[in-house]
Amino acid sequence: MDLVTSPKKSCTREQQNIYQQWFSVADSDGDGRVTGNDALKFFAMSKLSRPELKQVWAIADSKHQGFLGFQEFIIAMQLVALAQEGHEITQDVLTHLDLENIKPPVMEGLDILLAKNKRSPKRNDPNVDESPQIQPPSPARWFSSKSSKKIPLKSVTSIIDGLKKLYIEKLKPLEVTYRFHDFVSPLLTNSDFDAKPMVMLLGQYSTGKTTFIKHLLNSSYPGAHIGPEPTTDRFVVITSGPDERSIPGNTIAVQADMPYSGLTTFGTAFLSKFECSQMPHPLLEHITFVDTPGVLSGEKQRTQRSYDFTGVTSWFAAKCDLMLLLFDPHKLDISDEFKRVIGSLHGHDDKIRVILNKADQVDTQQLMRVYGALLWSLGKVLNTPEVMRIYIGSFNDKPVNEAVVGPIGKELFEREQEDLLSDLKDIPKKACDRRINEFVKRARAAKIHAYIISHLKKEMPAMMGKAKTQQRLIDDLEDEFAKVQKEFHLPIGDFPNVDHFKEVLSGYNIDKFEKLKPKMIQAVDDMLAYDIPDLLRRFRNPYD
Repeated sequence: MDLVTSPKKSCTREQQNIYQQWFSVADSDGDGRVTGNDALKFFAMSKLSRPELKQVWAIADSKHQGFLGFQEFIIAMQLVALAQEGHEITQDVLTHLDLENIKPPVMEGLDILLAKNKRSPKRNDPNVDESPQIQPPSPARWFSSKSSKKIPLKSVTSIIDGLKKLYIEKLKPLEVTYRFHDFVSPLLTNSDFDAKPMVMLLGQYSTGKTTFIKHLLNSSYPGAHIGPEPTTDRFVVITSGPDERSIPGNTIAVQADMPYSGLTTFGTAFLSKFECSQMPHPLLEHITFVDTPGVLSGEKQRTQRSYDFTGVTSWFAAKCDLMLLLFDPHKLDISDEFKRVIGSLHGHDDKIRVILNKADQVDTQQLMRVYGALLWSLGKVLNTPEVMRIYIGSFNDKPVNEAVVGPIGKELFEREQEDLLSDLKDIPKKACDRRINEFVKRARAAKIHAYIISHLKKEMPAMMGKAKTQQRLIDDLEDEFAKVQKEFHLPIGDFPNVDHFKEVLSGYNIDKFEKLKPKMIQAVDDMLAYDIPDLLRRFRNPYD
């Protein structure tokens, strides 16, 4: 099943070489990115109207990154060529044409710039590979040095780089001061910002999680096991790589270019049940999948796992862009472990999609009853007034069992599958927006955490009775949360889970915590009120 088409494969090698030379002219600072300012100068040579160029940029920068990489630049040039020929520029115009026959557009004055560029020794050796050599981004060094302080925010060339800079300068100091990483979430690294969008699949054993991934990729991933018994006994991250191989969890958790270093907090017991499967695939260049062990039910729940299963799912939930909960018509009961897992997804409800898989195993009348029963079960666990969206279908490589579901059921399954696939197709486009959303969510959580920690410190006596006061504060933590909420007028729904906070807090000496530092809080407030909106304004469509 082809969810993603690569523009690089949709033009000839000769055209790629031409576009490579053009890209090096458009990319004024040679960092592998054509920014809005670069585009304003370069695209002006096409002599297209501003509304046309606005549409070209909107389609080419579909991920809202605020810049064009080489592949997006090719898309932009193809759209410019079509506009010059009189085509209407729409989102799907490139899908209906033979792209190899689209000649490069006419760019007035480009020949002079190309001649100048050839005389410049620093750029474009004709022997280089078809993709431009992109310099390693300097933001990677910000996380391990103080060099970021020397670079003004206005000099960053993408929204993500801007978020990295704001995190290091304004949010990270607050997190470190009040130990946010110990209570809520590990400190962010460069790879956390640069990671591809992730989709996690959750469900009881044999609900078709691994088969679903195989269905999307049209092939099995390295180390995949499929069967009626609980076959996937580990967390597997399926990602893009030059060859097919499996990498053990301990290795993947220490790789600086992978966003999994935070998983080391779950210990070796978990890392031995974690691995990364790499394989070359166009879809995996845009999305990473997370296959999970089947959630236990019945008697099996009494067998304790050797690691914090719900803690791991909660960690992935914060990183993922979409979570698919898979159910089977014959496995609708939500076990205690599954209830805890769904509970651990709290705060990420907007990312959850429910799939009733293998629905062609029951007839239409039974399917109606199964659908109703599933909604009832979910309503008791999710505690939300809204009805959860449920996709019905049979997501595997076999044809739908029309003898059981009939022609109406077959048509329904096909429509549901199309809806789900369009949801998945949108993930890379929404990845940058999701990053901003998660960043703002984290900043608010860190601020509330700082208020709580400083309040607990303020309640401690100066001399006598510290141990007794600490115990009282832990026992009455819910009341302390209420005091903080009233004092600073904070939304109660943004406060952390009381039981989890108590558990972590009991291992600390409250007296050693920091007092409230208003300057740090003000820096985060300014970041949310001014810096992030300014960043988004700078990297919106340059033709707006």
